[in-house]
Amino acid sequence: MTEYEALYQQKKGTLQDCLSVFQSGDEVCFAGDGNQPFVILEHFHTIADRVHDVHCYKGHEGDFQCVTDPAMNGKIGFDTFLFGRELMRGQEARNVSYVPVDIADNGHFIQMHRPRNVFVACVTPMDEKGNFQLGLSNMWESDMIQTCNRIVLEVNPQEPRVKGGLEINIRDVTALMEVDYPPLVVESAPTSEIEEKIGENVASLVKDGDTIQLGIGSMPNAVGHHLMGFKDLGLHTEMFTSIFGEMIRKGVLTGERKNYNKGLHIGSFAGGDLALYETLSTDPKVRILPARVAVSPCEIMKNDNMVSINTIIEMDLTGQVCSETIGTRQFSGTGGAMCFAYGALRSKGGRGILAFQSATNKGISKIAPQLKPGAAVSIPRNYVDYIVTEYGIAHLRGCTVRERAEALIAIAHPDARADLRKEARKLFYI
Repeated sequence: MTEYEALYQQKKGTLQDCLSVFQSGDEVCFAGDGNQPFVILEHFHTIADRVHDVHCYKGHEGDFQCVTDPAMNGKIGFDTFLFGRELMRGQEARNVSYVPVDIADNGHFIQMHRPRNVFVACVTPMDEKGNFQLGLSNMWESDMIQTCNRIVLEVNPQEPRVKGGLEINIRDVTALMEVDYPPLVVESAPTSEIEEKIGENVASLVKDGDTIQLGIGSMPNAVGHHLMGFKDLGLHTEMFTSIFGEMIRKGVLTGERKNYNKGLHIGSFAGGDLALYETLSTDPKVRILPARVAVSPCEIMKNDNMVSINTIIEMDLTGQVCSETIGTRQFSGTGGAMCFAYGALRSKGGRGILAFQSATNKGISKIAPQLKPGAAVSIPRNYVDYIVTEYGIAHLRGCTVRERAEALIAIAHPDARADLRKEARKLFYI
């Protein structure tokens, strides 16, 4: 038995052994998304009868009692940079609060404000050097782990290794338990006829050899469908998604024309189907890098012909974009939207594209005279470039407010255009 194997056996225990590590006043960092420790989180509420003021940071995935139960108040609380349904319910229970921060600064800023002392993750099995790996998430983890003096792991044989992933040595581990469940699968959202039309419009702005970034959801998937015939696209993204896995396997994404990180597929976390995870773990060109690197605008802009493609919740006639709140209510988060908008804008030959259906399912125009009261500005109007709906394309870079308002009204839903024009005149935009 090697030293590493002996340490492994010494530190291996039960779920209760792992839960016993947590103490009152702990500042806990849970790894995100594909490396989130689901078993520990499912039972984390059970420590509430013996602890208080346990302050946690986690991603948006999962439905856990420790997050949503009002009885956790004062005992276990959570912060996050990206909301989901569970965290919205936790916010209603006054148990969750949002951190306004770009993903590139997330780990660093949280460490400056509130250093962590306990790190918890689901990881790959240990290798011959005694290292476990987080292969699917490197958003905040590599920053926050630096001050942690206790590390608790779920060791999962179904977790993939990906080049660039955060490694943890058995010497640094406090306690571990063995689990066996598939990595988090994010189902691909089906696309609508309108979204496919928008995807076609977006594709008209892309050229062979461009380096691209896509967000998550049905709209980015529709864009991906219309990029399948392109050649030698490069990838520098925030999130590896199923559509990217398909594009890699089909040879659409090669990175051969990239001037920076030539031939490599760059991202900071992954969420998709099992085929994606297999691709990420077996393709030697894939690199999962810390978000402070992969999503830094200073890195993004080094890619010539960088094309960022994201979606929004609403925007106003001057170009201000909200992609994270519905009025005052936190709905998601800024993520890397601002980072990629700015990085693409500063890239040589770059394009920043925001693509969305012109109206909600309830018929409300997503292009409004003004944002809803209390809405967060996710991307300032200074950094907005191309706007795409099913009715066309508006290029806002360098345009006056008058030119912007006219261009946006022209691609808004036809039923909204008269009212938009009327309100624009009242606001002295046109």
